[in-house]
Amino acid sequence: MSHLPSEVDVLIVGMGPTGAALAQLLNRYGTKTLVIDKAQEIFQAPRAISLDNEALRVLQMCGLEDDAFDKVAIPEVRMHSPTFGQYSRAVTAGSIDGHPKLVTFFQPQLEQVLRERLKESRHVSVSLGVSLVSLTQSTDEVVAELQTEGGQSHRVRASYVVGADGANSLVRRILGQEFKGKTFAEDWLVVDAKQVPTPIDHVEFICDPHRPTPHMVAPGGRQRWEFKLKPGETREQMEHPDMVQRLLRPWTQGKDIEIERVAVYRFHARVADRFKVGRVLLIGDAAHITPPFVGQGLVSGLRDVANLAWKLSWVCQGWARPSLLDTYDQERRPHAKAMIDLAKMMGRLVMPSNHAAAFVTHGFMSMMTRIPRLKRLFENLEIKPPNQFKVGCFVKPLRGAPLRRGGQMPQVWLKPQTGGEVVLSDDVFGTGPVMVGFGVDPSASLPPALTQAWAAVGGRFVQIDPRGQMARTSALSRWEDLSGALMPSVVPVGWLAIVRPDKVVMHDGPSTDASLLLKQAMHLYVEPTVQGKPSCARPSAADLPSPSVLE
Repeated sequence: MSHLPSEVDVLIVGMGPTGAALAQLLNRYGTKTLVIDKAQEIFQAPRAISLDNEALRVLQMCGLEDDAFDKVAIPEVRMHSPTFGQYSRAVTAGSIDGHPKLVTFFQPQLEQVLRERLKESRHVSVSLGVSLVSLTQSTDEVVAELQTEGGQSHRVRASYVVGADGANSLVRRILGQEFKGKTFAEDWLVVDAKQVPTPIDHVEFICDPHRPTPHMVAPGGRQRWEFKLKPGETREQMEHPDMVQRLLRPWTQGKDIEIERVAVYRFHARVADRFKVGRVLLIGDAAHITPPFVGQGLVSGLRDVANLAWKLSWVCQGWARPSLLDTYDQERRPHAKAMIDLAKMMGRLVMPSNHAAAFVTHGFMSMMTRIPRLKRLFENLEIKPPNQFKVGCFVKPLRGAPLRRGGQMPQVWLKPQTGGEVVLSDDVFGTGPVMVGFGVDPSASLPPALTQAWAAVGGRFVQIDPRGQMARTSALSRWEDLSGALMPSVVPVGWLAIVRPDKVVMHDGPSTDASLLLKQAMHLYVEPTVQGKPSCARPSAADLPSPSVLE
């Protein structure tokens, strides 16, 4: 356990994958952070098993390279019915934004990688074997009472506290937040095993109402099964080795395999009333719990991390108004709820509770696959709610605009104009906000005072050109769009985009409006003057844009 500081910008309670990822991002943003967890060691049994391209992109933002942890790319998800055979599927081959659409992974390994990276951090302290006892909020800070395993008490003053302490979150209970939603009546047995003689390279849902069974491959030669319990079956019966062996017999062919985990759990679908109460915020399972039918549990938590980390840091550095943090709840809670609703719907579709419902549901879905539009809805994952915001920290979207404000900027492979290594565009943009010019220098027409104001809040300028076309002007950072995924197929030459640190498009428009676009974007969150006591970092007034620059 490292030394416990007495004062930090951010205290994170809980060091599971979401808490560790948030700490890693805050470290990259230069925010003084303490993360605590009551457990000394990582829970070694596999839990979450799937990540999509959005989650992998967040981990990229956290600084994890593509090979930082083991993954298995999933080409498709198949739905099987005893009556109709393979009646539906989702095509997950290929990539989006530079990452596979769907992978399986080994959660303890990912957590270990995140923790190892934090050992090298300059701004984050980690204290394990430390429990939260209480929180007391005031106008300017939160006081946390902590206790070590040895019974020693310690008080930490933090500007903000983040509850990343799971479904039974003490932070959420201290806040008095209700956890609304449905706890499913069905219990499921999860079995993780290695050395299984029958290989599999995909995910399948065996939609037999007699015993519904999701089955999937995982890294390290692993496979996972989830068996639905029947009425009257108990945890003790299902976790008995004889029952596990009987359930796995169709795949083991009577051979011995290595069982890593056997556990019965119950599905949940719940959302907290608010993700922010004063100076305390909730992320991951502390804020929302998603049934596993669409593999979005940890993914939703990582979306929280990307959305919240930069806002906390910018407020703590005095670069943004504290009200910016209100947009975390505005942006994330509706999408988290939409994902939970999708998971519940998919559970009803692929796992009906009786034979009559199965016959009707699976027969209907089988017929839908013959209608091209409906087939694409499922096969191409168009049914998945897009991670786009209706309200929040961005300028109101315009119909017909080439980029979606409030949605993420597409990520593409870029090559430096000066020659060198090809990299993904998020790595080019860096950890701060960026003004991107497409075939044009975004800073060319800006007055020096506005350029300096943008730099004062961590802003950068990047120019992206069509492949093989040298730009007519020179920007601070110039890159070629190798695939043409952005230019000219999506964004025309002469267009500008202002992108947040979480790679969400904040504003866009023609380069002739460069000054107006930047002023309007900065008005959304920039603290133009220091009024009284800043939230965390307490910069001097000289470090911040003057009000006249933004007028």
